[in-house]
Amino acid sequence: MSEIISVHSFRGGTGKSNVTGNVATLIARTGRRVGIVDTDIQSPGIHVLFGLKEERIHYTLNDYLWGRCAIEEAVYDVSGILKQKQSLFGKQGSIHLIPSSIKTSEISRILREGYDARLLNDGLRDLTRKLKLDYLFIDTHPGINEETLLSIILSNTLILILRPDHQDYQGTAVAVDVARKLEVPKMLLVVNKALPSLDFKELRQRVQNTYEATVAGVLPICEEMFELGSQDIFSLRYPEHRWTQEASAIAKQVMGAGVKVPV
Repeated sequence: MSEIISVHSFRGGTGKSNVTGNVATLIARTGRRVGIVDTDIQSPGIHVLFGLKEERIHYTLNDYLWGRCAIEEAVYDVSGILKQKQSLFGKQGSIHLIPSSIKTSEISRILREGYDARLLNDGLRDLTRKLKLDYLFIDTHPGINEETLLSIILSNTLILILRPDHQDYQGTAVAVDVARKLEVPKMLLVVNKALPSLDFKELRQRVQNTYEATVAGVLPICEEMFELGSQDIFSLRYPEHRWTQEASAIAKQVMGAGVKVPV
């Protein structure tokens, strides 16, 4: 049975796609079959982390939503790219990515016409079955809209990402309330872009008490992340880094107690 994980933030700029890509990769390294769908159709980009070049992309999520292809035709196995770079997949894990279009005309069409969010959810269910996925990550669009609500309803786990910022705190309170009303089985909070000078233990406890929800990880802001510039999966490039250790802890929370996540 596939586990569906929606990764969401109330505001943009939280590093949602970066966290999604890294946690999905760490889980794939345990030998699982992992899918990622970029449903942030208005501002897509997670494919960049996996080195998926535009010339390789024939079909996207947009094409499926507009009836141009079957959902599986928009899937790209990016685990081969990772093997070429790092040779870190000791087990038979894999990552399958559905990107959204980065063409201006297609983004404009989404903004103008929208799409049937229920068709998206039907496609996600078909995808998990046809690819025999163990985990499917949904990289959502920030804020609260119909697509987000339906993705959350479909999910076994919701990861909410926030920065240690008062605007993020207020917006996250709204997202937490919505998730509880929708009765999400499992909700995890992730604090991202925390200054290394902060007391992470105190920050974790404060956020946990504020929302009465589990904080799966506190990710530090770091110079190496800026230098990398989304050109690679951070946890593969810097396996011993504090950021990677925290991302590994998040992956363990997603998978459940007793699972060893390699770093």
